Amino acid sequence: MDLWGREDPEDRIAEEKPQEEAARFSSHEEIAEAIRRCAACHLRQEGNLGPVLSSGPVPSPLMLVGEGPGGVEDDYGAPLIGPSGQLLDKALASVGITRDRVYVTNVVKCRPRGNRTPDIAEGRFCADKWLREEIRLVQPKVIVVLGKAALRYFLGHEAGIVRSRGHWIDWEGIPVMPTFHPAYLLRQYGRDLVQSKWDVYYDLREAKERAAAAAPDWVWQSETPPDLLAEFAAVRAERHAGQ
Repeated sequence: MDLWGREDPEDRIAEEKPQEEAARFSSHEEIAEAIRRCAACHLRQEGNLGPVLSSGPVPSPLMLVGEGPGGVEDDYGAPLIGPSGQLLDKALASVGITRDRVYVTNVVKCRPRGNRTPDIAEGRFCADKWLREEIRLVQPKVIVVLGKAALRYFLGHEAGIVRSRGHWIDWEGIPVMPTFHPAYLLRQYGRDLVQSKWDVYYDLREAKERAAAAAPDWVWQSETPPDLLAEFAAVRAERHAGQ
């Protein structure tokens, strides 16, 4: 059923998906290397520099999942470090989190041509192959999904982020909080922008509180916020050297 208790026939489609095979990777380093080599779908052929990996600690009580790499992310090989990512860092800082203390990844690993939003089939194929295994290895207590493309993977069907954000959902026993993708905020102006920023703040605060309750010893802030562009400069050079 949907977030308001209405029965949705598409739920049956999600429930009838075949179960995943047993875990294939023994460490995050092992899956990261496999993702680097991935060319399993057509997105790898859409003019990008290759799969974009994750950032953040493993394990982590809080995982953030975006939709897919943008231009800067494709350039550097890291998720959410362009203008959207910089806005995300500010939103995390507002609730007492530095970016290096949470795990960040995407539903799809390769940038779609023209920076388009990946469709539900593309998201399902890539996430079933990689994101599920990332979740098993990272062992998050809470997942925050950023935007519609990420949300519909965890729901198993189409859904609107405007109506869904701020409402907890359950994904295989893990609480999931949907909120706006920071790119959505970059397109807002005036009162809409102010309201959207507050919405994201409340969503992130609630997600952090729930994760902190499950991991009371976790340190949420580093003394010095990370400079992700500098940290991934070597990865950027490698990606361009391989072209």
